[in-house]
Amino acid sequence: MRYLALGDSYTIGEGVPEDRRWPMQLAERLRTRGLALAPPLIVARTGWTTDELDAAMDAAALTPPYDLVSLLIGVNNQYRGRSGEEYRDAFRRLLARAIALAGGRVERVLVVSIPDWGVTPFAQSDARGNERIGREIDAFNAINRDEAAHAGVAWIDVAALSRQPGENRLAADGLHPSADQYADWTAQIEPAAVRALGG
Repeated sequence: MRYLALGDSYTIGEGVPEDRRWPMQLAERLRTRGLALAPPLIVARTGWTTDELDAAMDAAALTPPYDLVSLLIGVNNQYRGRSGEEYRDAFRRLLARAIALAGGRVERVLVVSIPDWGVTPFAQSDARGNERIGREIDAFNAINRDEAAHAGVAWIDVAALSRQPGENRLAADGLHPSADQYADWTAQIEPAAVRALGG
């Protein structure tokens, strides 16, 4: 089976080894359950907004249908101060593309929430402050949760996990999740992925 992961720095795993990106960890865990899954195809890059992911999907040599498709995008829209209305329109289009890439099977698509970078040391230098960043992330996640529900797609919350304190939660850059935090994400995402694949 083939898995396509769409996103930004959180999906490409900025700051962690390739095999510790959460899509790679997820595929590994699914294999231990006896699900025959090829290495994930990841279309993601640090800094991408919704429109940049959309353009990259146009340029990628994608060959649907994929058996599992995940979508995690929007933090850079929020970071750049773009509106929620713009995000909703763009996210809706991307979700429709994700569903099409899954062969129209909504049960094979997973939407993953945006983590809260406002709790990281990196955010201390941002004039908006961590509380405002958190509120904006919540607003964007309300949008992607609503769009996922409207489309009949599973939605998985990792924002709460990103807000948990503790050592070894962040990569060396003080912004992106560590491999340990991604392992927590994977455990949260895994049940939905198993259901998606009929396992």
